Amino acid sequence: MSIITAELTEGYAVQLRSSSGHAWRADEPEDVGGTDTGPNPYELLLGALAACTTITLSMYAQRKGWPLERVEVRYVHDRVHVEDCEDCEERHRGYVDRVVNEVTIHGDLDEAQRERLARVAASCPVHKTLEHGVHIVDEVSFA
Repeated sequence: MSIITAELTEGYAVQLRSSSGHAWRADEPEDVGGTDTGPNPYELLLGALAACTTITLSMYAQRKGWPLERVEVRYVHDRVHVEDCEDCEERHRGYVDRVVNEVTIHGDLDEAQRERLARVAASCPVHKTLEHGVHIVDEVSFA
């Protein structure tokens, strides 16, 4: 189980802490009223996805003993009209959030290894979670 706590500190700056003891900060850019002291929430989401993809590919190649030298991952988030999105389902109307994943894998890999790693790149746990949807339970209290 992963647990993250967040506390608004000043303006839109948020101090984040994980149950495993890590701490980091999020914020909004100055042009929307933040102080730009940390990545915005979408950047954090893309960072989690990029880290998961990179780690998953590395673990997989390592377990197989494949000569993976380096993995570079680039994720881009934007909003597009549904009409501009070939992969969008009919249930979407108006705009849809789109994430484009660009993965570059370096190493002396044969064709079969390349094909397998291309499939693995889209199968990290965070990717699967986002792709299949998340059930969010909202609990709000007032003190």
